[in-house]
Amino acid sequence: MPINKERILSRQPDHCSPLEYSQQALKWIMSDTLSQEDVAALNQETLDAFREYVNPGFLEYRKSVTSGGSYGAVEWRANSPNTLLDTQGNEYLDCLGGYGIFSVGHRNPSVLAAVEKQLSKQPLHSQELLDPLRAMLAKTLAAITPGKLKYSFFGNSGTESVEAALKLAKAYQSPRGKFSFIATNGAFHGKSMGSLSATAKPAFRKPFMPLLPGFHHVPFGDIAAMWEQVKQCHESGEGIAAVILEPIQGEGGVIVPPEQYLPAVRALCDEIGALLILDEVQTGMGRTGKMFACEHYGVEPDILCLAKALGGGVMPIGATVATEEVFSVLFENPFLHTTTFGGNPLACAAALATVNVLLSEKLPDRAAQNGAFLLNGLKKRVAGYSELVVEARGLGLLQSIEFRQNEIGYDFASELFRQGILVAGTLNNSKTVRIEPPLTITREQCGQVLATVEQVLAGLRNKWGKGAKSKSVSASADNAMAL
Repeated sequence: MPINKERILSRQPDHCSPLEYSQQALKWIMSDTLSQEDVAALNQETLDAFREYVNPGFLEYRKSVTSGGSYGAVEWRANSPNTLLDTQGNEYLDCLGGYGIFSVGHRNPSVLAAVEKQLSKQPLHSQELLDPLRAMLAKTLAAITPGKLKYSFFGNSGTESVEAALKLAKAYQSPRGKFSFIATNGAFHGKSMGSLSATAKPAFRKPFMPLLPGFHHVPFGDIAAMWEQVKQCHESGEGIAAVILEPIQGEGGVIVPPEQYLPAVRALCDEIGALLILDEVQTGMGRTGKMFACEHYGVEPDILCLAKALGGGVMPIGATVATEEVFSVLFENPFLHTTTFGGNPLACAAALATVNVLLSEKLPDRAAQNGAFLLNGLKKRVAGYSELVVEARGLGLLQSIEFRQNEIGYDFASELFRQGILVAGTLNNSKTVRIEPPLTITREQCGQVLATVEQVLAGLRNKWGKGAKSKSVSASADNAMAL
């Protein structure tokens, strides 16, 4: 029986039609301020619509929603490059950064101006005439990416950039009889069928099994384990098409590998004739203190995946950048892999402006300097709480604090939220809390974070006490059995 949308929308409290409902939504969109009545109505409508039409699970998941979902902090606007306001007027220092998209800050004026100007001319491309901004962005990325990376394919997300990378690798290696991939435990590369096959978390994978064949996972940071997997594949007649890695695992818990790991992986790929795909969706665009994390290790990939911060926190865009040798498999038939909205003028305008801001304001350098200040401060503050905290770690402004239990990490993030600082657990667990502010965060704001962390840790000690460390041992055992 077909769904009657009129009937569904009539369930709204005011029984409005779709036309009336869209008019109300546009009224809120066009409003710069909200009355008390507007705030109450918008908050309630957001909660109800999430529960009934988006996914009620989000209300249980988010620490910005009270237990039972009776109240939720509803996002209203950016208040500065590094802060957000909710509809109640509460300000939050953003140390989550939209999981890494706000590298140049919220509503960066240069990025906004470029997008608004392009919007007034031609928002989307015709698909037939040559679009100049796509060409200029591709040339710009060829100039700033390492090594022989040259040609770019543009999509709309990190997942799409990984999908394109996997297909490029397959197209290049299939004539050579190589079809398999090596990824790592703890990896996150996306949730579409191809990228999910490279992603490692069982909870994300199990409902969709079987995934694409030919993906093998080994421990991250362990080059000996990777060589052993290569040996096993060769013994069974499997050729390795590519190794896909995050230079620093983001969702896996901000795991920084040993210094010689990436160079050793590059050497392995060279020896066996495999391509090296580096997923810098989260680590790229200045996040770690260099424009790309692989530059810390002097490693040049064959294929590089970008997204998140590439759009300057204004437009979604992903890019898959490859060497000419690899990308040339698409020269004869460029329609082997395409997308309607990828590389659209608005997204390319945002990306070009973002690169300009990163370079002109030296934001990778600022990430290195403020990141070192923040991480050193975090390490000093967690040192006295070994019963609660395993360690603080990271590089640049991609950092995390690993707690001994999921519940402690969740309490930590929740208390920071109540004190006006946004952080979040990784998608792997709440035990590791990620700190990923805009690269525009000030030294003073870093100090605010450190002072609040110290205060919250003291409060957690009173709640969890000395027993947290021993409890974590049994919890870890339970988690291991569950996996």
